[in-house]
Amino acid sequence: MDTDDHIVSVLPIHLSNNLAPSLQLHQYPLLNRSLEVPPSAALSGKRIRARLKPATRRLEVHVPVDPRPEVWNAEKSKELGGGRLEDDKEKNQVDDSRLREGEESRLSEVRFRSEEIPRSGAYMLGIVRDGRLHLHPFNETYQFRPTLTYLDALNRRSRGADSASDSDDGPPPDPEEVSPISAPQKIKRLIAEAKEVQVAARKAEEKGGQNLQGGLSTIRREMLMALRAEEEEEWQDLTYHGIESAESREAYEALFSQTQSGEGETLESQSNMTTFLSSIRGL
Repeated sequence: MDTDDHIVSVLPIHLSNNLAPSLQLHQYPLLNRSLEVPPSAALSGKRIRARLKPATRRLEVHVPVDPRPEVWNAEKSKELGGGRLEDDKEKNQVDDSRLREGEESRLSEVRFRSEEIPRSGAYMLGIVRDGRLHLHPFNETYQFRPTLTYLDALNRRSRGADSASDSDDGPPPDPEEVSPISAPQKIKRLIAEAKEVQVAARKAEEKGGQNLQGGLSTIRREMLMALRAEEEEEWQDLTYHGIESAESREAYEALFSQTQSGEGETLESQSNMTTFLSSIRGL
């Protein structure tokens, strides 16, 4: 610290846990605007939706797109919407109510997805109000990015169509109609391309009494089972409230401690500056 620096102000700190364990930190690294419904979509009654898989802690936020022709290609959205519908069917997560409305044929929303991010240490939300610093701990952290799995479904469909067109060259020739000259030539070519291969059986190396090959197979099988269980888990719909809603304002007010200075329990630090600096990695 520079010797010319001086203390500008001293703020009393209030710690609150009124919303524990329900307060989460949601980050959108690729979103360059606030999370809200575009005005043109809001006029047609579109709203932000959210859903959760509780066991795997997977969370999705669905934001309607801006349907204005100058910023959105309606024809392209039909193709992409078909890919999303196919992807949802493969994962058994088609919304029957929206299917009746016929909205799955178009890409009408952007899906932001995230799993819970492991944390090191404690994350705190800090807000300064009336000369006091109010702190509230976070319980979970998520980083949302757009999901593009419907592009994989379109790619699989395209490759399937290409393979079908390649194989659609008519029925195989009748063996009796093959010319007697071409058949021996084909056999000679196959014999020329044949190579001698030596195969030897070798016992898999063991480490610590455990078969590594079998261990890797077990790990791979457990990973596949975990992925399958994650995909098969049912979604639970959540209600999303915007920042201007009464529910959001009520939750915001709950972040602040209602005790005044000198009231409530006084927190005392159990560490000093030396232990704090020593705990910083790379310092």
